Amino acid sequence: MARVAKPLSADTGGPALKRTLTTPLLYLFILGDVLGAGVYVLVGQVAADAGGAVWAPLAVALLLALLTAASYAELATKYPRAGGAAHYATRAFGPFAGFVAGFCMLAAGIVSVAALARGFAGDYLSAFVTLPVGPVAVVFLALLALVNARGVKESTRANAVATVIEVGGLLTVVVLGGVLLLRGDGDLGRLGSLGTPEQGPTAALLGGSVLAYYSFVGFETSVNVAEETRDPRRSYPRALFGALTTAGAVYVLVGVVASAAVPTARLAGSSGPLLEVVEAAGGVPPRLFGGVALVAVANGALLTGIMSSRLAYGMARDGLLPGVLARVLPGRRTPWAAIAVTTVLSMALALTGSVTTLAATLVLLLLVVFLAVDIAVLVLRRDPGEPGHFRAPTALPVLGAVSCVVLATQVEAEVWLRGLLVLATGTVLAAVVAVRAARRPAPAGGRPPAP
Repeated sequence: MARVAKPLSADTGGPALKRTLTTPLLYLFILGDVLGAGVYVLVGQVAADAGGAVWAPLAVALLLALLTAASYAELATKYPRAGGAAHYATRAFGPFAGFVAGFCMLAAGIVSVAALARGFAGDYLSAFVTLPVGPVAVVFLALLALVNARGVKESTRANAVATVIEVGGLLTVVVLGGVLLLRGDGDLGRLGSLGTPEQGPTAALLGGSVLAYYSFVGFETSVNVAEETRDPRRSYPRALFGALTTAGAVYVLVGVVASAAVPTARLAGSSGPLLEVVEAAGGVPPRLFGGVALVAVANGALLTGIMSSRLAYGMARDGLLPGVLARVLPGRRTPWAAIAVTTVLSMALALTGSVTTLAATLVLLLLVVFLAVDIAVLVLRRDPGEPGHFRAPTALPVLGAVSCVVLATQVEAEVWLRGLLVLATGTVLAAVVAVRAARRPAPAGGRPPAP
């Protein structure tokens, strides 16, 4: 009996990843990643910075996220393969910039998974059972790695169920907040209160938008599964913009009802702000809502773990990381080596850092990545890429780059110090990669290999 040949990657000649994602699954993948644990904890922090008008920074953050999302939509359909920002920066600026962008994205993803693992094993889980955080985080990450290695289709099916639960939890908050307002217990006047005694409306809006921007982070992870999407040129823009718009609408509604239903000071002082709405409205057991939050955290960790492993796999194919990370399972065709390494690193971080420490540099690192992507999309306009790919209006990546710089100016000095340490590490490693690449003999014909 003749054996069926396995699909090969056009770039490397090695095994290609399996194309199984449809538009609905990709939409749910992005929506589930964006509607992660962030909104369950950040509403209170946004209220602390912006005052009662929590909805305003959320709306601004959505608009800013859509600017960079347009750049990702063009590049993901132009180059539908794993690697994401690292691959785009390599094509636009060379392996040095590609490594720095990929390293920042990879570091952010690994740190994020570790933080979410500790979040899962901490206060949310203690509502049901008290167990030591470290061992629970390790077991949790090991189980997620197994789901990831089984296949992206299985992972996204699990995500589809979790996303429905997450959205259901947020819609429950909206409905309960609406009921509370209808019975006259809330205060709609707080919705127009922008600013705090310490800062005026403009500073409050910008400061709140930085925190709110974190709530939309997650859409960038989806480019790393574009290679596993059946028709990325058609599916990816629809899924990306549809998911971001859906998330934005839900977030604004949550911000409105949370601010109107709960006094701003109480909202700002709570580590579980949406639980405050549930308790104020009544009708839903707080423990049930705590279970929904656990699902949200677990889903965010799963999707970020998928991104990290695919990014490491893509960087390895580009020669930016050791080639062993490009190995895939023969049957499943999932990047098992990249999954194993990123999971072990997340376990180590989860055992040695707190949630606050692990999450502090995420926004800054991603702003560096987004800036590189927004500039890369303009540089790569000279390359035709895949025919029929999505093309963003030129103004969008330009405004996206400007927004990254503006938001970076709002990041605290302590976060900058930690972020610069990560950037310095990435820069040193990138220099090593660049020197090694320069020493490689040129292929026949004298032309350097395409990234």
